Amino acid sequence: QVQLVESGGGLVQAGGSLRLSCAASGTIFNIFRINEMGWYRQAPGKQRELVAVISGGGTTNYADSVKGRFTISRDNAKRTVYLQMDSLTPEDTAIYYCRAIRPMDYWGQGTQVTVSS
Repeated sequence: QVQLVESGGGLVQAGGSLRLSCAASGTIFNIFRINEMGWYRQAPGKQRELVAVISGGGTTNYADSVKGRFTISRDNAKRTVYLQMDSLTPEDTAIYYCRAIRPMDYWGQGTQVTVSS
């Protein structure tokens, strides 16, 4: 089994910042460094969408809506992935999910991010 535990969500005013963390444990532990990891989000009434991904080698890709504002990173020694979110807007309000994408594919439970105007 694989556990992905997100933390760092909360309520923030527009223009503020939050840093999400996703700690991985379980059978992914030994291959974490090569596993592609990502952050997704789902706003009320909308489909879940990809926010950012990072490969085992550190290559990153972002949704157009967050480019220049969000930064994904990873610490393989800690088996943790981060999402630094700056210049937040109310449109960023959503549940944010961590995902181990490949070769292992697992989802975390999500963490709520609410941005007030």
